[in-house]
Amino acid sequence: MADSHDYIPPQVWTWNKPSGGTFANINRPVAGPTHEKVLPVGRHPLQLYSLGTPNGVKVTIMLEELLAAGHTGAEYDAWLIRIGEGDQFGSGFVEINPNSKIPALLDRSGAKPIRVFESGSILLYLAEKFGAFLPQQLAARTETLNWLFWQMGSAPYLGGGFGHFYAYAPVKIEYAIDRFAMEVKRQLDVLDRRLAESQYLAGDEYTIADIAVFPWYGGLVRGWQYGAAEFLSVQDYANVQRWAETIFARPAVKRGRMVNRTSGEPSEQLRERHDARDFETSTQDKLEGRQS
Repeated sequence: MADSHDYIPPQVWTWNKPSGGTFANINRPVAGPTHEKVLPVGRHPLQLYSLGTPNGVKVTIMLEELLAAGHTGAEYDAWLIRIGEGDQFGSGFVEINPNSKIPALLDRSGAKPIRVFESGSILLYLAEKFGAFLPQQLAARTETLNWLFWQMGSAPYLGGGFGHFYAYAPVKIEYAIDRFAMEVKRQLDVLDRRLAESQYLAGDEYTIADIAVFPWYGGLVRGWQYGAAEFLSVQDYANVQRWAETIFARPAVKRGRMVNRTSGEPSEQLRERHDARDFETSTQDKLEGRQS
């Protein structure tokens, strides 16, 4: 790999060497499946194919919140997609999400299955399907969607930008880290100023906006993302800290963070979820205990 100061972009870019970094084995400049693989289907109408990343956690939190609110139709099967191993490029997954990114949802409750991909789209779909966590009054609904789409547009700077160059890139590039750290801190300041005047992002009501933003920015200020809490001085954002603590205290959020999780404490990993009882019987610590 050439030193960043010596690199001169060619007239036409070509893919002729590995990109390097943590995800080099799955990076490629073309779409479509790499292998044939039929996705499993459980007994519930909602089939989720995902991984416990911030984008995946948005949807499992939403589903657990819906169930906690009494929406029994939100029961779901959550299947593990190991993106590091390329599961997202299987033919069955690509049929649901041609962009090969988690999460992907298949709603089989109607006469014809409906595919839903992109985490923000899934949150909006579920909110409208069950009439929950999305205000009906125009101004409040619009404010909720403002922050939902803010998250969808902003998170690539945190994940694909800052997270990549700070934690995953094969070399540390000062310019790139500085550029994205500056933007992430600006985004934290946007949130902090908003949360200084409002309990939740859209107002006094907990909505899909909070569910979308929490796994990324709430996780960042709680120290879950990239080991970068000290680097970004997250303690300076007191209102974001207060908001993140409030959301993390919700039981459905704690459950949602466990689903499709493959790292951390085994007792907090529920790699597949097919029934509410799985939280008591099928976490990784219990499965490993049965195998030993």
